[in-house]
Amino acid sequence: MKNLSIARRYAKALLLIGKEDGQAETYREELDGLARLMTSEPDLGRAINNPLYNAADRRQVLEAVVQKLNLSKVMQSFLFLLFEKGRFGFLESVNDFYQKLADDLKGIARASLVSATELGDDTVDKIRVALSQRTGKDIILEVKQDPELIGGIVTQIGDLVLDGSIKTQLVNMRESLKRGESV
Repeated sequence: MKNLSIARRYAKALLLIGKEDGQAETYREELDGLARLMTSEPDLGRAINNPLYNAADRRQVLEAVVQKLNLSKVMQSFLFLLFEKGRFGFLESVNDFYQKLADDLKGIARASLVSATELGDDTVDKIRVALSQRTGKDIILEVKQDPELIGGIVTQIGDLVLDGSIKTQLVNMRESLKRGESV
């Protein structure tokens, strides 16, 4: 829990800087690119984060990465601050929070849509429009398939889950029957 609050605090600070200088989207791309690099190259992350290595050597590795990626001055300063404060290991969490905050700033919400069968583009667009009207935000929809749903769809936006799957309806019906309720 403490780690998440630390990551949230750093993400908010970077977003405030981005709002002030109008570079929030640039920072989003740079931070996301570096976080993806660290995820795809775990040895690189270990080389920067491992306290068994000399701090000066670890910083040199970070400097080489920053230089190779040609990051903005603000992002460079931000990453070195994370490193100096011993928080570079939270980079992925900082990125996750920053992406959410930057989406909020732009009026975007990310949602997932899971269906039992493949949906047509027009159906997906209708669902996107309905969710957009309900939330008042532009919706970026990630569409997946799960044949175990039997039929229907399950949509999730943040903590809100709209479950219209047949599987859930059958489970609810079974529970009602067990309690002796009429269906």
